[in-house]
Amino acid sequence: MPAGPPAPAPAAPVRVVVLASGSGSTLQALLDSPDRGLLWEVVAVGSDKPGVLALERAAGAGVPTFTVTPAAFADRPAWDAALAAEVARHDPGLVVLAGFMRILGAPLVEAHAGRMVNTHPALLPSFPGAHGVRDALAHGVKVTGCTVHLVDAGVDTGPILDQAAVRVLPDDDEASLHERIKAVERDLLADVVSRLARERTHRTSTNSDTPHPERTAPR
Repeated sequence: MPAGPPAPAPAAPVRVVVLASGSGSTLQALLDSPDRGLLWEVVAVGSDKPGVLALERAAGAGVPTFTVTPAAFADRPAWDAALAAEVARHDPGLVVLAGFMRILGAPLVEAHAGRMVNTHPALLPSFPGAHGVRDALAHGVKVTGCTVHLVDAGVDTGPILDQAAVRVLPDDDEASLHERIKAVERDLLADVVSRLARERTHRTSTNSDTPHPERTAPR
């Protein structure tokens, strides 16, 4: 029998760069995900702070790390440009903010528009900003949660990708509620990264060198 067309080569995992400022517990959820190495791979972890636990977690998993410290630059635009250049050096398909506690400048946001993901410990658009958990408690809500969204030029204003609810318990304080939100947030982020990687891989695999009639028809 005549041989059929060759099977398509398996798509390479989507390259993911993670930015983190602290302990890296959210990063750890990505490093531990069963989809890592299959759908996507963490190719670098960066921070604005040297010596943080997130960098140690990455190094322990064999992931390259980098630090771009604001104090090392003359001004904010210089730091923005340096961070954007360092991220670009790793050629990411996705950039994930996993507890990165700085507002990003235009060079990085614009270079990865639609491909940069952030987590927030509230159900956006409610309680944006640095104190989402505290603000939710002060407002007296009975249910809060976490949001995974795309990053745009605003603060927690990008398109929402997914959310998960967390009930506020009568004895919750900011610390206890935040810990329970983070436990949900880690799984949610890993799920969203896998979904985005699967979608990107599908789009790539359905493209071919032969122009599609609908794409070449005059308009």
